[in-house]
Amino acid sequence: MAAARVLLSGRPESVSFAQSVCGLLGAGPGLGPWPTYCGFKRGQLVLSDRPFPGASARLPLQRPPFCPFPALDQQPRAPGAELPTNRGVDLAVAVVLQSSDQTVLLTRRTRTLNVSPNLWVPPGGHVEPDEELLDGGLRELWEESGLQLPQGQFFWVPLGLWESAYPPRLSWGLPKYHHIILYLLVISQESQQQLQARIHPNPREVSALMWLGPDVAAAAAATEDGTDTPRRLPQDLPPSVLQEMSFCSAVELEENGGARPLVLPTSTLLRTTPATADSKERVSTGTKFALRLWLQHLGR
Repeated sequence: MAAARVLLSGRPESVSFAQSVCGLLGAGPGLGPWPTYCGFKRGQLVLSDRPFPGASARLPLQRPPFCPFPALDQQPRAPGAELPTNRGVDLAVAVVLQSSDQTVLLTRRTRTLNVSPNLWVPPGGHVEPDEELLDGGLRELWEESGLQLPQGQFFWVPLGLWESAYPPRLSWGLPKYHHIILYLLVISQESQQQLQARIHPNPREVSALMWLGPDVAAAAAATEDGTDTPRRLPQDLPPSVLQEMSFCSAVELEENGGARPLVLPTSTLLRTTPATADSKERVSTGTKFALRLWLQHLGR
């Protein structure tokens, strides 16, 4: 089996690919989140539903209502339609970067990526085996946006954990990827304009970026994928992200390497995960969870 990344306290082996991490930690039939004790190690995340030596945080753990792993043991699979047996659950870190004027950075993944194309997400990715989790998040932030944060001008707190699968629904096909995503809130002392001036996105991974303020972030976070009763949305939402602020808050990369202002309809941010596979632009379900946690941190 590949090197362990996500483990349960008291179990020497890593969680296998086909197992639901939420289920192993006692998640019931509800939507969660479930309080989870966490121990952070180099390249590893240790989890438990109760305190254990080495636990340094208690974070909310959640999965989407349509997460495929709880259902996989309840339905037969066609011959040849097997899940990986030599892989565990991978660990990823995503950085929710907050400016001093209380906006957060999201990037749009390019259409050419094999996993989650055209989705709006915070910068993030895999953690290397011997990498500290914060270092992994800051490395991914730099690799995707070109942004390096000066030492002493930011602080950070862990926000929460998200169980992620891709494809995200069984109706899209059997999952090929299984991650626990650790969302880190990194709070910069610099303004959005100061940070934006130093951003140079990687065009192989990022096709656009935007800064969201609390009001539009709250609207996006309120569209809960997989539920029949979405939360009440504010009536005074701007029609586009560009009109949320007096200065440009969304830009799109051009083929010549430049960038142009992007007028992004707010309705795009409110889309939910469709029942059948497509690559329509939307905010990922895990990102909506992270935005809700960010708003709670702001006291909203």
